[in-house]
Amino acid sequence: MSEGIDIRVVGRAGRITLNRPKALNALTYDMAMGIDAALRDWAGDDRVRVVVIDAEGDKAFCAGGDIQKLYETGKAGDFAFGQRFWRDEYRMNARLARFPKPIVSLMQGFVMGGGVGVGCHLSHRVVEGGTQIAMPECGIGLVPDVGGSLLLARAPGRLGAYLGLTAARMGPGDAIRAGFADFCIPRDRWAGLTAEIEESGDPACLAAAQVPDQEAPLAAEQAQIDRLFRGDLPEIMDRLEAAEGEFAAATLKAMRRNSPLAMAVTLAMLDRLAGVTDLREALRLEYRYTARSMEHGDFLEGIRAQIIDRDRNPQWREGPVDTAAAEAMLAPLSHELTFEEE
Repeated sequence: MSEGIDIRVVGRAGRITLNRPKALNALTYDMAMGIDAALRDWAGDDRVRVVVIDAEGDKAFCAGGDIQKLYETGKAGDFAFGQRFWRDEYRMNARLARFPKPIVSLMQGFVMGGGVGVGCHLSHRVVEGGTQIAMPECGIGLVPDVGGSLLLARAPGRLGAYLGLTAARMGPGDAIRAGFADFCIPRDRWAGLTAEIEESGDPACLAAAQVPDQEAPLAAEQAQIDRLFRGDLPEIMDRLEAAEGEFAAATLKAMRRNSPLAMAVTLAMLDRLAGVTDLREALRLEYRYTARSMEHGDFLEGIRAQIIDRDRNPQWREGPVDTAAAEAMLAPLSHELTFEEE
């Protein structure tokens, strides 16, 4: 049993509960590997007909990865630990997406970064009224990863670019519309539905329990998002600076806090992933950036400014942030990410 996670079989269901509520259930390496091992065991276990993933606490399903050790090892010049962390986490994300049995996620509160990787590539994704889903990686010098880039690439119009470059949070309605979730169900019904699924081995009861027609505030901004988020990063910034209105001003303010390199690479990734259906292709692309992010990107400085010193004043790398710079971070690696199934 990995610390911070409870893995067991109840009735016909494999049960995974993230259990670090004081840390907003931030995903450690051992937790990720615990999930991966459970999926390996349950894939061929006839007792397990369905998997249910949930989390303790009210504030978060999972607010991201546990990046303290990533920062410490990276500052010491050890880039191999981070590369192993991301490599093995991404393989776990792929296993979740390709699992041969239904998987249900019950996602309350914050669902960010690594939480998206655990909860949003599944067959049955449940949110509640207080759920807030986001991909905030550009604010720490990373790019939307754990397969989040593919979800963003599939979002309506240019919504994915907006979400990736601004780290905007989605409530339940926007999350469903953007393709990050399937059902909004009041949280006070989750325990009963989970018990029903454990007994039957069938998640079909979720559809009947959902609250339809959730408000999706970003839908009202879709036309503006599609107009503003065309082209490369300099074009988008120029368009936002010239635009009038509170939405454009707030969007520009959010983007100015983020790593220009990470935003440029995010746009390049979304362009490459247009029409892609295999999550593994997105994970390979993400890994090319994250494997380089400590040595050649802004990751360590972003963590310093946001998490370690908390001065909120990152000194991002200088130099032209153009298509060539972005493409260099996405060039093939000598140690490309691979998957067992290949």
